[in-house]
Amino acid sequence: MAPPTSHVGCLQLAESTRPVREKGTESDRRRREMPPQSPQPPVRENILKFLKSFLGIIRILQIVFGAGLWVTIAANKYEGSSHFVLFVAVLFWLLTLDLFFLTLLDKQDLVPFLGGERWLPTNLAHDVAAAVLYLPAIGIMIYKTGRNSFCTLEQYKHSCPYKVYLTAAVFACLCCLVYLLSVIYGAYRKCRGERTVF
Repeated sequence: MAPPTSHVGCLQLAESTRPVREKGTESDRRRREMPPQSPQPPVRENILKFLKSFLGIIRILQIVFGAGLWVTIAANKYEGSSHFVLFVAVLFWLLTLDLFFLTLLDKQDLVPFLGGERWLPTNLAHDVAAAVLYLPAIGIMIYKTGRNSFCTLEQYKHSCPYKVYLTAAVFACLCCLVYLLSVIYGAYRKCRGERTVF
């Protein structure tokens, strides 16, 4: 038996006055309610910006000169205090590579305790430590160069490490110089109250 028409009309009226439910899941609804976020700068744009900055160029020079120093020493027979120079060169070459790529990819916030707002002081402390430790490395290389200057004579027939030590001394001086430049740059930014490294 069919329901009376008045009853059907009431059901239709009730359906039409019921609030319309939004389609989608709860997360979709929240996403629609959230204010639009500012778009993140593209990764490529950040990479180019860092590579063109003063710090980016200095970091590349630190990596190149540091590699030149430790390759020069490691490729030849070394002994005694040259171990310290090799240690300093390799240690700061690896640390500088880490700082370079973390800043290049804008991932410094992922570094616990040292990242985020502490990234500028972290870079500054690294550069100060490198400059300080490169000073005795320069002294060692200059001393070894002077001690082996006698073997530059044409009559000397044995292998002569003079040129190796001289090359290493030049690379050590260049490394110390670029780390001092980044110390000055980092200190200047910190004094101005800036929070980013470039």
